[in-house]
Amino acid sequence: MGDMGQGLQQAFSAITWVALVEAALVVAAAVLLIFVIQKLVPGLAGKLGGKARLYLLASVPLARLLIIVVTIIVVVPILVEPSFENMVAIFGALGLALGFAFKDYANSLIAGIVTLYEMPYRPGDWIEVDGKYGEVRSIGTRAAEIVTPDDTVIIIPHGRLWNTLIANGNDGSDNLMCVAEFHLAPNHDVRRVMALLRDVGFASPYTKTMKPVVVVVANKTWGMTYRLKAYPLEPRDQFRFISDLTARGSEVLAADGVQFVSVPVAASV
Repeated sequence: MGDMGQGLQQAFSAITWVALVEAALVVAAAVLLIFVIQKLVPGLAGKLGGKARLYLLASVPLARLLIIVVTIIVVVPILVEPSFENMVAIFGALGLALGFAFKDYANSLIAGIVTLYEMPYRPGDWIEVDGKYGEVRSIGTRAAEIVTPDDTVIIIPHGRLWNTLIANGNDGSDNLMCVAEFHLAPNHDVRRVMALLRDVGFASPYTKTMKPVVVVVANKTWGMTYRLKAYPLEPRDQFRFISDLTARGSEVLAADGVQFVSVPVAASV
């Protein structure tokens, strides 16, 4: 510890007011640039659709990380003579400070860097973490923000990566499968119902028709359950899409004389 303290004293002994002002100006410019990117790029992405929107949103955290790294590279030589001994002293002290004073923050910070590298989720992805489902609005250095279908913003620290299962609905693409369920009484023409529901899937104005529309049926003790699986044009349309499929499917099946059944509480849990 004594050697490290002496190294730090030597490293910062040559700092002048001019150097401090130069470093402050560089940091201020970097902060301003990050602020502009975080405001302009999501606004521009919101006017686009498909993969272009997802690519623009994903570029924000990467651009921020790049700006931070470049700022550090520029500022350190301004303040400290970039010798090997000085760098060892500075980064050693920084590591100790993060380790003891900011353990949880450092954990999330490291996980944030891992997130930008592995990309388990990106802005525009629909993810579920600890039972909370929503769209990733932004990815910060320490945490990600998701917006739920009820328009609630939830902050998820990146440190949750280490011990939590994360479900990603579209994984960086504009393809997100949606499912509409129908619980029907037995004693009906199964193939006809499957054909009717498949037609319903293709008839919806929200359906991405170049993707498959699939109907899966399962026999239950209380009746039969049908799952109509299809993809909306945009992941953001998923709830309107499921509602449209449910409404259209219910109308078609009722017109064909198919009876619906209520699922017992024990079976729905």
